[in-house]
Amino acid sequence: MAQDDQFKKLIAHAKEYGYIFQSSEIYDGLSAVYDYGQMGVELKNNIKKYWWDAMVKMHENIVGIDAAIFMHPETWNASGHTSAFNDPLIDNKDSKKRYRADDLIEEHIQKYQNKIDKEVTKGRKKFGDDFDEKQFLETNPNVLRNKAKIDEIQGRLVKALEADDLNEIKQIILDCEIACPISGSKNWTDVRQFNLMFETQLGSVADGASKIYLRPETAQGIFVNYLNVQKTGRMKLPFGIAQIGKAFRNEIVARQFIFRMREFEQMEMQFFVKPGTEKEWFNHWKEVRMKWHKALGLPDEKYRFHEHDKLAHYANAAFDIEFEFPFGFKELEGIHSRTNFDLSQHQEFSGKKLQYFDPETKESFVPYVVETSIGLDRTFLTILSACLQDEEVKKENGESDTRVVFRIPPALAPIKLAVLPLVKKDGLPEKAREIIDELKFDFTCQYDEKDSIGRRYRRQDAIGTPYCITIDHQTLEDNTVTIRDRDTMEQERVQISELAKILDDKVSMKKLLKKIF
Repeated sequence: MAQDDQFKKLIAHAKEYGYIFQSSEIYDGLSAVYDYGQMGVELKNNIKKYWWDAMVKMHENIVGIDAAIFMHPETWNASGHTSAFNDPLIDNKDSKKRYRADDLIEEHIQKYQNKIDKEVTKGRKKFGDDFDEKQFLETNPNVLRNKAKIDEIQGRLVKALEADDLNEIKQIILDCEIACPISGSKNWTDVRQFNLMFETQLGSVADGASKIYLRPETAQGIFVNYLNVQKTGRMKLPFGIAQIGKAFRNEIVARQFIFRMREFEQMEMQFFVKPGTEKEWFNHWKEVRMKWHKALGLPDEKYRFHEHDKLAHYANAAFDIEFEFPFGFKELEGIHSRTNFDLSQHQEFSGKKLQYFDPETKESFVPYVVETSIGLDRTFLTILSACLQDEEVKKENGESDTRVVFRIPPALAPIKLAVLPLVKKDGLPEKAREIIDELKFDFTCQYDEKDSIGRRYRRQDAIGTPYCITIDHQTLEDNTVTIRDRDTMEQERVQISELAKILDDKVSMKKLLKKIF
């Protein structure tokens, strides 16, 4: 299936089964804003819990906060957002469509990378087990030609972005003959800067209102609370402050479903360390965060590290964890060594000392910071992308059938088990309700009696429910039920009294956490 078709099917499935809806859909929707439905909010909450438990519960020296969305406007002057939080914007004069200029160039570069990937696929097919990918990438003329193009364009783009040279960015677009994806036109405006922050007013009347911003990131809420947390929690370096919260960006082009939205949620942790130790901690968190992702059991080859070509002005090291979405490898999480920039800036702009006193060395200093920042919505999309599958299965008569199965990691699944009476009579629904009443304190359950048992299984497969409990007439005789596994479709007869223990072992968040720690 083509990537575009796969992505469209994924979006349709998310709506059909109550995961994600277009915001204000009855009014034709709001661009790049989405609502999470009854299944989506459960999956989202489970992702949050997995991140929070791994970050806060498993670390004695990391605590959490929940800072307000509105912050004093001077915060954003100190952080540099009011002057430097910009994207290069360009318009096509014929289609009247607006684009991020650097995105157009990056997508052009990706075309060369796709050509390299095709050459590798052909080489692997031709040489089979004897294929040496490393040697192939270093010697194949077509690969080397495309790699040289990538290096040339990437080098020009990085220099232009670092120098804030908008004319050069446009020249790259012209030299590469990049066309508007909508119209095919190459008739471009000049590139200009576009600030991404949403403005609003704080005050009871317009005349006396103050201009403030919806926060474009959650990190600053942590930095301005650094001293409060350090003192009230009697925290000693190194220590971290974690937060999950909404952020808002007036994106030039918000697209690719929930990958890039104007209202989104971040899961961030700022780890405060002694100057000189930041690189060691940066490498530590880089590896720990990748383990967190891979513990979910999604294919390892879908993850990769990407080192930043251009470092932010405040950073001395930066890597992204990228994931292969249906539209290619894109950033999922950033790990940054931010030096002491943020605390120093807030110390200067506020006039308040934000230093740490080391009782051992008797010295005071502004701590350095290592940041891990992951998009909650993007994490949701990784699961949707990697776990939604079509699978050929054999029916009892030997014919093939296709089932849609959403293989969500059991600990994250919105519904942990569906309880299904075989028929809607003979006391089976009542017995099913008894089982739910016992298990609902520990597991999110769903009762379903509509349609044949086979159809109900397929419906739960598509929802992502890892286990189905079937109550039949034998249940009334010996208190046993059938438990069906979503992934294998295997069924096992077990005692009702054993269900809680069996399910806890299968869907516990503890199993995920033990893969990391």
